[in-house]
Amino acid sequence: MIDPDGYRPNVGIVLMHPDGRLFWARRVHRDGWQFPQGGMNTDETPLEAMYRELHEETGLLPQHVEVLGSTPGWLRYRLPRRAVRRNDRLVCIGQKQVWFLLRLTGEESDLRLDLTDKPEFDHWRWVDFWYPVEHVVMFKRGVYASALRHLAPFARQLAGPQAVPVPSPEARLREAQMGGCGHPPRARAFGGGNPARGSGSDSGG
Repeated sequence: MIDPDGYRPNVGIVLMHPDGRLFWARRVHRDGWQFPQGGMNTDETPLEAMYRELHEETGLLPQHVEVLGSTPGWLRYRLPRRAVRRNDRLVCIGQKQVWFLLRLTGEESDLRLDLTDKPEFDHWRWVDFWYPVEHVVMFKRGVYASALRHLAPFARQLAGPQAVPVPSPEARLREAQMGGCGHPPRARAFGGGNPARGSGSDSGG
């Protein structure tokens, strides 16, 4: 499903630990780390698509999370030229997304990355709230900055201002210059040898 402007409807998921840290996952067989996201089916609302993608990519069910907020309207990013498939009848130039902020109410043991035949991720960790903006692939940084800026007030109500600080003037300047605002990482790896729980260094890809 691609709109007339070439953007595919998509949902993004920011899963938050009650202490304000965010779920950050590494894509299978790649160095890139990102939030869960996925395309919408034609018969789905954004909320329905979010719950489906949540289960497919993290193993979580609606009873394991609480929806704290969502972004107003669509946020868009364009794919790099090398990722645009020009041979398709309908050319997709990027994604338009609704982002949801979820609080984990279940246990960390409820997180499972291996429930589908083709898992999206092989490792995950918790990171500081603003960390993903400076560590996701470059072409997504503007959307990540916008999404987290919209969702930060909801997160701050739960986790407090120390866990979700207001970006400094320097960080806001960086956001204006490169589409991002960030804070030093405070990541913790989990899981030992279970690839569905995972650990490992963040490559920043």
